[in-house]
Amino acid sequence: MLRAGGSFSMTVRIRSVDYEHEGHALRGEFAWDDQWTTPRPCVVVVHDAMKTDQGFEEERAVTLAGMGYAGFALDVYGAGVKGTTNEDAYSLMKPFELDRDFLQARLRAGLEAAADLPEVDAYEMAAIGYCFGGMCVLDLARGNAPLVGVASFHGLLSAPSQSHATQSTRPIEPRVLVLHGWDDPLVPAELIEPFAREMSERHADWQLIAYGGTMHSFSNMRYDMPEQGVAYHRDSERRSWQALTNFLAELFQEKTPNV
Repeated sequence: MLRAGGSFSMTVRIRSVDYEHEGHALRGEFAWDDQWTTPRPCVVVVHDAMKTDQGFEEERAVTLAGMGYAGFALDVYGAGVKGTTNEDAYSLMKPFELDRDFLQARLRAGLEAAADLPEVDAYEMAAIGYCFGGMCVLDLARGNAPLVGVASFHGLLSAPSQSHATQSTRPIEPRVLVLHGWDDPLVPAELIEPFAREMSERHADWQLIAYGGTMHSFSNMRYDMPEQGVAYHRDSERRSWQALTNFLAELFQEKTPNV
């Protein structure tokens, strides 16, 4: 499934990249076009809380490579660690949600692994994330990771309650795009204003697009549990990906030749 990105070059390839953080084995998936002759801007993709073995983030990396960007699906939980149930997702995500400084360090290890790849322009990197991954990329922005921009798809917006790395008064340097389902029960309307205030107080270049009639996980057709507020929404997926496409074009401007 490559619905979001449309057509892509038949020379796009994907390979596993093993790296580690504090002795913990991690495995990312890197997508590139083997016809490239120069390093490309890279978009890092952060998985959701489930991190299933169905390859959603890897598909997004491949789609991005077809658009002319290197795509790197990083790993938060560990090589071979996957979730299959909601209970799995909660138990895998919770330790990182409770220690956002440690999460920041784990994420930066993935950024460094991507930046070290020969196909990647280490000075032109962005990050996108889904659900839990949306929270992750927003924390990277809060901590001024070496990124030009981040985009959150149906991500958790709450700022860390106790964190040195991500609670700063410094201006947020990466540009921020939030793509949000207005009927997402995990991020109700009352959480929007504190997020907007945080971004504005830190002088971020930020934007938030809310999609009406849209629940959590709206961009992933593998999720269909509307009774739990989780459901794929075709139009919101299409619109949010177009918003991302425009955002990346603005971030990287003329630095991605057509492929």
